[in-house]
Amino acid sequence: MTVYESVTDAIGGTPLFRLARLGEGITTPIYAKAEFLSIGGSVKDRAALSMVREAERTGELRPGGTIVEATSGNTGIGLAIVGRQRGYRVVIGVSERAAAEKSDILRAYGAEVVLAPTALSKDHPDHLFHVVRRLAEEIPGAWLANQYDNPANPDAHVVTTGPEIWEQTGGRVTHFVAGVGTGGTISGTGAFLKKASGGGVTVVGADPEASVYAGGDGSAYFVESIGHFVHPETSEDVWPESYHRSVVDAFERVPDRESLLTARRMAREEGLLVGPSSGTAVAAALRVARRLGPDDLVVVLLPDSGRSYLSSALSDDWLRQRGFLEEPRHGDDTEPTVRTVLGDAPGRGEGPVTVASTDSLGEALAVLRAARTDVAPVVLARAERPFGISAGEIIGSAEATGLQAALDSGAGPEEPLRDHLAPALPLVGLGQPLSSALACLDTPARRHDTAVVLLDGRAVGLVGRKALEG
Repeated sequence: MTVYESVTDAIGGTPLFRLARLGEGITTPIYAKAEFLSIGGSVKDRAALSMVREAERTGELRPGGTIVEATSGNTGIGLAIVGRQRGYRVVIGVSERAAAEKSDILRAYGAEVVLAPTALSKDHPDHLFHVVRRLAEEIPGAWLANQYDNPANPDAHVVTTGPEIWEQTGGRVTHFVAGVGTGGTISGTGAFLKKASGGGVTVVGADPEASVYAGGDGSAYFVESIGHFVHPETSEDVWPESYHRSVVDAFERVPDRESLLTARRMAREEGLLVGPSSGTAVAAALRVARRLGPDDLVVVLLPDSGRSYLSSALSDDWLRQRGFLEEPRHGDDTEPTVRTVLGDAPGRGEGPVTVASTDSLGEALAVLRAARTDVAPVVLARAERPFGISAGEIIGSAEATGLQAALDSGAGPEEPLRDHLAPALPLVGLGQPLSSALACLDTPARRHDTAVVLLDGRAVGLVGRKALEG
């Protein structure tokens, strides 16, 4: 058995598993690189160690210093493990939308967690990236890891991940599939494999359907840690320098439902508890392998464990409430669902009347009156959304009575709607049992009479309390 002198020596060196069940009937073998078996539970351990070592070498990070970073969670966990083991203070900024388990893990490792929004435009001073940069400037001896633009991020995979895959497959790998977040993993690993194979390895990016990396509309999606979201009010879309576009030969655009349900299948059929971004990568790898033959070999990288998503993407109730899962719960097969009461429910790309957060009070009221509705979801801004409005872009609601009351009290019709928002409407999924959906209407803040109905995480309609009560 292997004995390590330091916990950092256990970073990397992860095995390959053949996906025999999900790959059944496909002549091309598919092997999964199990990065969740690294000491910190994700592929980001490699980048964290590489970035810290390089910062120590250059003198940017000195004894007694502080490591600061913005992350969806995994890089922060890697930095916390490496940093605390080396005696550094670690301050991690985490998106308020990241799985709660990740923040809990960070604190368990001794990191200080700062929650900040990422649903804001990157131009906004309160966006997570700006909050973290201010912390790095204010804390004496602080070093900002900056994984998005740090060359030590992709270099980690040139030195470790790529060589491991090449050796493990005996140089037989012909296709490498991975998600693109900061771009470090696919850029570094792909660059090494291309060089080692003399250009024989094809590198495929697995991307959420809405992500702009592969040409999506930039709207919010439900797979953490990969892809690229663009807020409608962003003035300039800047891509990370850790992502080397020339390395990626092709993309597979994977809808959220396919990603999430593939991750679910990985646990139930392959015995591998992985996160939703692994679901994206495996779904893409299956597509790629179906187009190949027995002489090819596909390696897909599984970035992290599913243990950080047990209350979200791997929870059946969470999936149902967001319209990703419609199969009945055990014992609920006779209870009607939201789809039952809506009848001919609209499909993707359709949805309820919405009001944009950039509208004025008067404009919003005019929209409600024209649609003859008393309430509408308020979304980030008006933008082209061919797949419909993502639940992640709903920031409140507009109520006709409330807006009219504001005008009657002296508010000007030109005042921004943002100053008169009502709480966001509850969310219910098309496949959610009526009793469960009805329970969502009563929140700690207020008793609602209307909910937004979701299909695949996107608004497709509204449903009232009376309809849910039957």
